[in-house]
Amino acid sequence: MDAFPAFFPLAGATVVIAGSGEAADAKARLFEGSPAKVVRLEGPQAFVAGSYRGATLAFVASSDALFAQAAARAARDAHVPVNVVDRLPLCDFTTPAVIDRGEVVAAIGTGGASPMLATMLRNDIEQRVPEGAGRVAALFRQLQDEIRQALPELHERRAFLREALSGPAASAAMSGDMTAAASLLRAALANGTKALGKVQFIDASGPADLLSLRASRALAAADILAPDTGADPVILSMARRDAERLAPGAAGVAALADLARNGRRVVRLLTRPATPADVQALVEAGLAVEILLAAPAS
Repeated sequence: MDAFPAFFPLAGATVVIAGSGEAADAKARLFEGSPAKVVRLEGPQAFVAGSYRGATLAFVASSDALFAQAAARAARDAHVPVNVVDRLPLCDFTTPAVIDRGEVVAAIGTGGASPMLATMLRNDIEQRVPEGAGRVAALFRQLQDEIRQALPELHERRAFLREALSGPAASAAMSGDMTAAASLLRAALANGTKALGKVQFIDASGPADLLSLRASRALAAADILAPDTGADPVILSMARRDAERLAPGAAGVAALADLARNGRRVVRLLTRPATPADVQALVEAGLAVEILLAAPAS
């Protein structure tokens, strides 16, 4: 990862845009509909550090190289991160291609190397992010404290949210009925978590491009990873970064069963086929078990 992506909250924030013309106007349009206060600067004001003080972000857009350099220096003197259009060496950060769904925001960046590529990728991904996704996120933000209070254990909370995100509350929010969505989510919360965890076996011998989409999604949702020694590092990198990892010697059937009984999703990453005895023991323990084979190499 050559650049770390981060999201800046815009409620109560000030964004300063120095310069004029289409490039400056385009930066201003990025914040239309957001709660941020946008301040436009032109002329000598752009060269004064005090003009940027207290801002969250600053953008400089000008065809005049001296203007761009002076404005960027002023923003930096005010300890405000700055982006300078078409002048990568002057940038503290680059501007990604953005998919805006309100509470759900996706960003595609290339570190400033190819904005056109980022835009093309955004167009491909945008079609897969439904318009109502932001409302679903808003629903869970609204009830976030209630959910945490009812389910203080992280793995129980994740199990509940996993079910709720594909349940009737999320469907109601997606369609725009936020009142019904909140009622349905509270009702589900009152019923508690009923879903047991799951143990999924994945062929991790590699290469990663042989994994099925289902296996990729299992890695993304895993609470616990139990990799064999020699598991493909690219496959391991596809899992959630905060997923707990078991040492190879700690991934016995009894340990996997105990974790799954507590509602965790366990992914067992194998470099050799799962033994029928291990699978049978987990099934007899009443756990959901899934074996996700890799596609055959051509």
